[in-house]
Amino acid sequence: MRPTPTPLVGTPTPLEVAPAPLKFGYGTNGFAHHRLTDVLAVLADLGYDGVALTLDHNHLDPYADDLPRQVTALSRALARHGLDVTVETGAPYFLDPWGKHLPTLMSEGAERRIDLLERALRIAADLGSPTVHLCSGPAPEGLAEQDVWKRLAAGVESVLATAETYGVALAFEPEPYMFVDTVERCLRLAELVGGHELFGITLDIGHAHCVEERPVLDCVRLAAPRLLNVQIEDMRRGVHQHLEFGAGEIDFPPVLAALRDLGHQGLVSVEIQGGALDAPDVARRSIEFLRAAAA
Repeated sequence: MRPTPTPLVGTPTPLEVAPAPLKFGYGTNGFAHHRLTDVLAVLADLGYDGVALTLDHNHLDPYADDLPRQVTALSRALARHGLDVTVETGAPYFLDPWGKHLPTLMSEGAERRIDLLERALRIAADLGSPTVHLCSGPAPEGLAEQDVWKRLAAGVESVLATAETYGVALAFEPEPYMFVDTVERCLRLAELVGGHELFGITLDIGHAHCVEERPVLDCVRLAAPRLLNVQIEDMRRGVHQHLEFGAGEIDFPPVLAALRDLGHQGLVSVEIQGGALDAPDVARRSIEFLRAAAA
């Protein structure tokens, strides 16, 4: 084998490869009044790279009688528009019309949540989504915290068995005022499930600013080893309200730079549910803001 020559003094060394640009997506829960096919067309026209698909009654119902046909059609539409996808299961009243995010993996009826997540994993595999998003929901009243952790870990481990079958990762999101509300608690859950390679994190930048004690950039670094997805919107400290960019308190250019420097390869998806009545305009303003902030 010919030895690699030693560079001469003063010879310029090859430049480091620049980090790949971030891929921006938009959550379908921000297009509640649009047909899913129209959502994809609008996002593609605006130049988004992907879509964060929330399984729900009005877009893709995982309990629909003709689900296989719908998934096949959706897969073709995603390919036609050149959009990546990640599957989300955060529709607040999907399983219980009276209880937000109920049942949970820790409550009575946990088997219904497990069933939904397993259906989501199958859908994700068929669509080519590398991840399924989930969150903890609230802790059951009157249950000791150590028992809540045990139930949650047992539920996640059950779902991970299905995740192994399909090769799709679980991307767990810390959510304000839920049992798992910080990156640190999410990492504790990762330890309780044995550091499973298919257990990762969805980091919501607005949520981190809302409830975390540490700065947002520190949250990004803490989540980095398990970071799979990023959700993004503006927010104010202590107020869980998803705002358009510029209406809150977050300084976004350093956050986007940190994600890029970390080599984040998943979607960075806008989540502004409250903008559904003006969804195309909100999506347009959002992508314009993110492009400028990333530059």
